[in-house]
Amino acid sequence: MKRILLSLLLVLPLIFISCGSTVPGEKGTEIISAKQALEMIAEGNITLVDAGNADGYAKSHVKGALNVSRKDIVDSSRFPNMLADGSKISAVLGSKGITNDKTIVVYDNNKNMDSARFWWTLKVYGNDNVKVVSGGLNALTAAGAELSSDKPAVTAAEYKVSSARTEMIADLKYMKNQVNKPSDSVVIIDTRSQEEYDEGTIPGSILLNFVDNNFKDGTYKTVQQISIRYLEAGIDADKEAVMYCKTSIRGAQTYLALYNAGYRKLKLYDGAWIEWSSNPLNPVYKPEKPAYMIDSSDNS
Repeated sequence: MKRILLSLLLVLPLIFISCGSTVPGEKGTEIISAKQALEMIAEGNITLVDAGNADGYAKSHVKGALNVSRKDIVDSSRFPNMLADGSKISAVLGSKGITNDKTIVVYDNNKNMDSARFWWTLKVYGNDNVKVVSGGLNALTAAGAELSSDKPAVTAAEYKVSSARTEMIADLKYMKNQVNKPSDSVVIIDTRSQEEYDEGTIPGSILLNFVDNNFKDGTYKTVQQISIRYLEAGIDADKEAVMYCKTSIRGAQTYLALYNAGYRKLKLYDGAWIEWSSNPLNPVYKPEKPAYMIDSSDNS
């Protein structure tokens, strides 16, 4: 009897997923395990990128990794951490010796946030050959990666960017239209903490904290588990999912989780909560219930 019950528990999630919409995209292509990353490093012909901040990188990083921090790929002139233009991305990556002809493998030490934002940024500008290491530096260390504080020698190169894939981005006008005239085919995901959500959110948003895309050890949950989580929240692949957080760094982590699970109708609201809440004319919804969960994550 116990075996029968166990079999049902294993099969029911698959039945649940199959009863939903057909996920249009290939699954499991963007996120790799630490073991896979080490195998790729050993084989060569990749560029390894540490997406952490410069101080952390200087103390310790995977041997041979180049550092491209969050500050390197954002524009904070209007609002913090917005997408930098293509010319900056091209210049920064080229100055670090990064080219388009190698697979780029990126990791961080920040709950997959900064590596996901790096992945999203490069994908916006046309690079479909970037892999994110699930669990980042901790997972790589546990898997036996050699660490170093030495910076590898760099020869400047040419990194080419394509025109921005604007379909991956939601701007303020798009968000206002959705709030004023909600569409049943669009869902807005607030990826922040419960406490932040309770203090105010964009009207119509569904709260799905980004941290729950991860296991406790910081690695991403499986494609099946991500699919189940979002389907249970009523978000299937037929709907357009628009995600944001404070400055859409956490939002990028959710974007990657869904893309890796086969979702393709995705947008990141780049201006995020800071842009939305900066104008008192933009409506804000405040739930009546008090906060019951506080997230101690990097609230970006």
